Amino acid sequence: MNAVLSASALRRKARLDALTEIEFPADLPVVARREELARAICDNQVVIVCGETGSGKTTQLPKICLTLGRGVLGCIGHTQPRRVAARTVAARIAVELKVELGGLVGYKVRFHDKVAADTVIKLMTDGILLAEIHSDPLLKKYDTIIIDEAHERSLNIDFLLGYLKQLLLRRRDLKLIITSATLDAERFARHFGAVVVEVSGRSYPVETRYRPLQVSDEGEAQDVPQAVSAALDELAVGGLRGDVLVFLPGEREIRDTAEVLRRHHPKGIEVLPLFSRLSAAEQDKVFKTGAKRRVVLATNVAETSLTVPNIGYVIDCGLARVNRYSIRQKVEQLHIEKISRAAANQRLGRCGRVMSGICIRLYDEADFLQRDEFTDPEIFRVSLATVILRMSSLELGDIAEFPFIEPPTPRMIADGYQLLAELNAIDENRQLTQLGRELARLPLDPKIARLLVAGRQYQCLTEILIVASALSVQDPRDRPLERQEAADAAHKRFADERSDFLAYIKIWAWFEQAVAHKQSNRLLTEECRKNFLSPLRLREWRELHQQLHTQVTEMGMRCNELPASYEQIHKALLCGLLGNIGMKSVESNEYLGARGIKFFIAAHSVLAKKGSKWVMAGELIETHRLYARCVAKIEPEWLEETGAHLIKRHYYDPHWEKKPAQVVAFERSTLHGLLLNAKKRVHYGPMNVPESREIFIRQALVGGEFDTRAPFFAHNLKLIAEIEALEHKSRRPDVLVDDELIFAFYAKRIPPHIHNGATFEAWRKEAECNDAKLLYLQKDDLMRHEAAGITTDQFPPQLKIDNVSFALSYNFSPGKNDDGITLSVPLALINQVSAARCEWLVPGLLAEKVVQLVKTLPQKIRRNLVPVPEFAAQFCRAVPATTTPLQLALARYLREQQQLDVPLNAFRLEQLPAHLLMNFRVVDEHGRQLGMSRNFSQLHDELAPRAAPVIVAATADEGEPLTEQRYTTWDFGEFSETRTVKRAGQNVTLYNALVDEGESVVLHAFDNRELAQAAHRGGLTRLFMLLLKDQVKYLEKNLPDAQRLGMLFIPFGTQQELQQQILAMTFERCCLNEPLPKNEAEFSARAKEAKNRLLLIARELARLLVNVLNEHHALQKSLPQLKAHHQASQDIRTQLEWLMHKGFIRDTPYEQMQHLPRYLKAINLRIEKLRSTPTRDAQCMAQLQPLQQAWQKLCQAQQGNFNADMHAFSWLLQELRVSLFAQELKTPVIVSVKRLEKMLATLRN
Repeated sequence: MNAVLSASALRRKARLDALTEIEFPADLPVVARREELARAICDNQVVIVCGETGSGKTTQLPKICLTLGRGVLGCIGHTQPRRVAARTVAARIAVELKVELGGLVGYKVRFHDKVAADTVIKLMTDGILLAEIHSDPLLKKYDTIIIDEAHERSLNIDFLLGYLKQLLLRRRDLKLIITSATLDAERFARHFGAVVVEVSGRSYPVETRYRPLQVSDEGEAQDVPQAVSAALDELAVGGLRGDVLVFLPGEREIRDTAEVLRRHHPKGIEVLPLFSRLSAAEQDKVFKTGAKRRVVLATNVAETSLTVPNIGYVIDCGLARVNRYSIRQKVEQLHIEKISRAAANQRLGRCGRVMSGICIRLYDEADFLQRDEFTDPEIFRVSLATVILRMSSLELGDIAEFPFIEPPTPRMIADGYQLLAELNAIDENRQLTQLGRELARLPLDPKIARLLVAGRQYQCLTEILIVASALSVQDPRDRPLERQEAADAAHKRFADERSDFLAYIKIWAWFEQAVAHKQSNRLLTEECRKNFLSPLRLREWRELHQQLHTQVTEMGMRCNELPASYEQIHKALLCGLLGNIGMKSVESNEYLGARGIKFFIAAHSVLAKKGSKWVMAGELIETHRLYARCVAKIEPEWLEETGAHLIKRHYYDPHWEKKPAQVVAFERSTLHGLLLNAKKRVHYGPMNVPESREIFIRQALVGGEFDTRAPFFAHNLKLIAEIEALEHKSRRPDVLVDDELIFAFYAKRIPPHIHNGATFEAWRKEAECNDAKLLYLQKDDLMRHEAAGITTDQFPPQLKIDNVSFALSYNFSPGKNDDGITLSVPLALINQVSAARCEWLVPGLLAEKVVQLVKTLPQKIRRNLVPVPEFAAQFCRAVPATTTPLQLALARYLREQQQLDVPLNAFRLEQLPAHLLMNFRVVDEHGRQLGMSRNFSQLHDELAPRAAPVIVAATADEGEPLTEQRYTTWDFGEFSETRTVKRAGQNVTLYNALVDEGESVVLHAFDNRELAQAAHRGGLTRLFMLLLKDQVKYLEKNLPDAQRLGMLFIPFGTQQELQQQILAMTFERCCLNEPLPKNEAEFSARAKEAKNRLLLIARELARLLVNVLNEHHALQKSLPQLKAHHQASQDIRTQLEWLMHKGFIRDTPYEQMQHLPRYLKAINLRIEKLRSTPTRDAQCMAQLQPLQQAWQKLCQAQQGNFNADMHAFSWLLQELRVSLFAQELKTPVIVSVKRLEKMLATLRN
């Protein structure tokens, strides 16, 4: 190696000897201090040179080193913060030394290497020098290193300075020169213990003018391009003696300002942009002066790194685009910020070098004085992951101990380690993993480097190389402000509706094809621009791709030959971009990102409009909002694979599952706070064996939830069930021993590693070979005491109602729906259940229920029944269970035995415990539950409509067919009120009835006696009408006042409907007197009797109807008078609807029909009185309404099942109305509000 170095040294020396005498421009301030600088370099290992912009330190220091003999044993390394500066400075030094660029003086930047083996002065970016440390940790190829523009304090500069401080102790021969353009050099001097040489800068005075942005009378603020234009106008008043340098935040502002200046200023001015991404040719224009006055629009690249010649004026907007990293949000924040005072003075120093200058600041002096003195070092503005990775790979120790000029905060260091941990680059001890060592070898951001390694894993390295290199350079797509729509249209050909990343692959394929088929570079450039693609950026992309391809090949990675799938590519991308995932908000287009951040998809993404539930972004940038750029749709399942090491898993609800015979839990997984899976079912056994074993014993063995044929299990369950049945019946939960004792029995015998069915069965079979009864429980072990009095008589297994048996089950579970006794009712037998009989429960619980019923009685009644348990026992012995409601039987018993008059509403059923009310469970033919309730009436009404077809299917009548035959005469023999049939395996009593079918009748069987009786009367009426059809025809033709009746009946129906109702009522009165006929002889005799009375009754009914309808007609004329009395009007109309509906003739008993004219007349009188005494009407309404409302509630509760007393009460309400509103019409019975309230209370009972 030494021989090689010696040869290199000889070649360098030969180059230096061939040099002509080195000349130093006398006009540069640094040349005046040349001797002092040379002495300081000779005498000290480290020298700090502090010189203002334009002092010449950048170009003259390497030449001074040459005069001292430096550059022979190793070359002179000279770093610049930017590529453009490295290239232009190298070119300038080569010109001054009169040598070709690339020989004695060379430069190396990313993608360009113009360095020879015998190069003496090597210009490079600080990133290049950093990269060389990996292969040359001692930097042996250098004998002198110049770190230029150190005041910029980039991350690379700070790391280099820290590294070099350590290296200088090992390389005593190495000289280090640090230059700074600000007065912050003392900080460097303290850090290195070095001398400082200050060099003056400007040689001409500079006038500073403050011109803050103006606000118009309309309140509109002047924008920066307008302010620059105005400042240029001000400078041009006396004619420009030199060129103008304008400092702006970024490329967009440069384009906007250039557009304004080109429109506003004369052709004699040349507007030139200057920023680091420009091509070399375009940058060179800035350094060539011409006949025209130039206005150079620059970013802070021209602040210190480059010296633009012939600058006489500076316009400073006071802003710079600064990239800051948010530790909390883990995102880059790209904001335009105010520059520091030091940076502002640097900008000012760019004029006054060749002539007296003027600097116009587009802000006021107070603003300037309030700004920070120095710019924040980059180390405080970026993620430290890259530095930590580099330090770890170089084995430089703990970052907290590294000699940074200004050490980063512990929080920033922790954040850097956290990112590396996310990338799997470090382990728990913060040591590099194998993956971390691979990442360190790649000259990329660790997140981007991670993509390449993942590309190998997912067999998509070809595609990932394209995407990773694209993400590391500026987007090759151009989108000029003036042609945005055209650019968007051109870029559409590269778009993929699912992913912005895939656009890079399509652009790459297009460019590769274009290069392969190019006719000339000029035509290729034109083709790129036609597609709004930057040729320069495409070349940069291609060069970086080649560099990375070479690097990964050296690392043993191989590109895939077959195209990768969408899933493969995006899983690989996820490996490096897990911090950039997001889940769409339900309410808006906002996405919830990692660690609680919220972002929006940038407008130019393919997913900006339609979005996706889960997305991944290439970067998250905060401007005025946080935006995701380069976005792709992903699946949450991919995150579980790629982010497995970061996912936080919480297991909950571990439980036994019978079918798989294992303990299962639900997993709630989150990644960076985002919920991936709320309830994923997982096998919990191996995760927590002790807990799973306990669950297995408790739920599978003790709880009986185990599917096994093991004899011990069937034996133990049967034994436990028998003892539990005793508990349910006696309602004492203290017979069976506690589950803990059963658990302890099993836990003592089962080994600690058993937690599922498979391992248990394997162990059991082996264990039972030695002891067959090992797991058998004994009855004495399970019972705490004997359960006396629990007999079949007291707690029967079935309840018999009308010879039909219903199964009973007992359950002791207070508060549960099935607590107490449950009567199972097959749907086919639902009509055979007597709710009243079920109130008596079973003998074993009847006494308790009676005790509780008595306790609900008022104290004045209850005190006569003490001791209550003895009274209850006497009642149970004296009164057998019947279909009489229990409260009614108890009230009768109290009246007969105790001479106590107890109203039924005195018993407060709602105070009874639930287990003392029978629970009804209706099941279908397969035993499936259809409904369950303690309110049988409600359950019956709900399920009865579904029961009809089931009843037909389940009924088998012995000896008679089930089909219903139609009859028009009595030729079906003797009518029997009941018959017995087989239904659902039991003998059931049905109730026969003749049912009206219009032109015939049908003999039908009903489950309910009341329904059968009502239907039978209608059927008999129809059969009489069919027998006496001649009389029916005569009556239809000869009804008195038929025409007048028909006219009056129009509001209620047709003439035919009127006839049908009159005939029905006539036959009802003539033929259906009790007892009803049971055979043909009785039927014929009744018809013969009625034959001569039909006409008389019909005429009598017709006359009555004429009166009723006349009154109704008269009333209709009075109704319009009610418009002003809303409450009375509503009440009267409700009353009328009840009295006079469409079927009122058929539905109103004849006895009540006679009173209808009086009721209608009473309404008319009420209306007449209402005009003169509305207050009295309101008072009467106030008395009536509570009664009316209570009556309506009772009707709703009965659901139309009215008995005779209820019908009578409804007509008494009409009499009460007459009494209140038209007393002069009298009432046939005495009525009052109090009387009716008492009657209603009785009805409720």
